[in-house]
Amino acid sequence: MTITHASFVTLPVSDQDRALRFYTDVLGLEVTADRDLPQGRWLQVAPRGAQTVFTLSGPGMGGFEAGSARGIMLVTTDVDADCARLTAAGIPVQGPDELPWGRMASFADPDGNGLMLLTEKEGF
Repeated sequence: MTITHASFVTLPVSDQDRALRFYTDVLGLEVTADRDLPQGRWLQVAPRGAQTVFTLSGPGMGGFEAGSARGIMLVTTDVDADCARLTAAGIPVQGPDELPWGRMASFADPDGNGLMLLTEKEGF
């Protein structure tokens, strides 16, 4: 096999504009694509310089139920500061907790897609 990377992860959302505001304004991701296609709007965001992007898939695109994604891990250099920013923005956060692999917290986007933040433990 010669797989080099994941192209995108689909995050099913009920309102692409609301999701876009959350992922750009709250999480600080950047828009990498925003196109109207015959099947619907193709909207993607990613952290600056990331190879894998998130597709904010609206109703009717792909047949996924809004809020059904789980286990999306976002690596951060400062999970505590990011949790404080999320809390200040009105986003409920679980954690952060100290775990063998690092310091981790969890939260959800406005549709209920499950996201996690991780500051990795050095050498793990």
